Amino acid sequence: MSSGRRVAAGLLAVGALGAGLLMWSTVAPGPERKREILKELPEQNTLRMEESRRRNALVMQVLKDAAETEDNITWGPK
Repeated sequence: MSSGRRVAAGLLAVGALGAGLLMWSTVAPGPERKREILKELPEQNTLRMEESRRRNALVMQVLKDAAETEDNITWGPK
C-alpha cells in the first residue's frame, strides 16, 4: 500500500512539473520579442545610459554628503 502511494505521489509530482514547464514555455517570449526587449535595455541606448550614470552620480553624492554630516538630512533644511 505504501509503495502505491509513493508511486502515485511521484507521478503527481512529475505531472505538476510537466504542467509548470508547459505553462512556462507558453508565456515565455519568442525570439523576436527577445530581440525587441534587448533593444530596449538601457545599456543599448547611449542617452539612457548617460542619464542613468548622471542619476547614480547624484545619488552617490547625496549619500556621501549624508555620511559626512551628523544632521538628519531626511527632514530637509532647517
